[in-house]
Amino acid sequence: MPLTIPRKLIVLGDSGVYGYGDPEEGGWCERLRRHWMGLPDGPVLYPLGVRGDGLERVAGRWQAEFLARGELRRQQPQGILLSVGLNDTARVGRRDGRPQLDPEAFLFAIKQLLNPLKASGPVLVMGLTPVDEAVMPYADVLWYSIEQIRRYEGLLEEACMEADVPFLPLLDKLMADPCWLQWIGPDGLHLNSDGHLRIYEQVRQWPALLEWADLQSLAGATPLN
Repeated sequence: MPLTIPRKLIVLGDSGVYGYGDPEEGGWCERLRRHWMGLPDGPVLYPLGVRGDGLERVAGRWQAEFLARGELRRQQPQGILLSVGLNDTARVGRRDGRPQLDPEAFLFAIKQLLNPLKASGPVLVMGLTPVDEAVMPYADVLWYSIEQIRRYEGLLEEACMEADVPFLPLLDKLMADPCWLQWIGPDGLHLNSDGHLRIYEQVRQWPALLEWADLQSLAGATPLN
């Protein structure tokens, strides 16, 4: 019987992909990895999140990460999920300080990154998550704001539309729930376990991702905690 080679997805991003803030289940990406692992012929998922990463650092490491996850000789992953950008929105030093990556540079960088990613296989991009502005600055130096996050998520969406890449907006969906502040940890930046659960529910039912994974039959299924 020939060996069935499952499709592989690498998830590139920051502490959200790493799962920081969720000691119970390891984050939304780990939840999705376990969920897929329990499915017959489910895809293999590699969470490749690095705390503190912004768009430029992900752009610098994606190719090595991608090429290292083929598993078998002459094999490469069949898809890339990108979840990055929140760290780029932060203003340094004061509330009106310079952003870590200014909007024009951010838009240019994401457009430049999407081209080689698309040449390697299907690409999907996720939006950004909210913060609790009342406890800023983060680490006494970084000022995150909803206004800035919304602006950068819009730039992500713009670049994805231009490149014909599926995009999953998150910010307004999460903030539409009156309980959204309860999903953020005490540092004001990272999601807690409940927050990661909400992202997981969004991602595992995302039609574009289900189509990539050939799991359309699971669309609309009851989310698992």
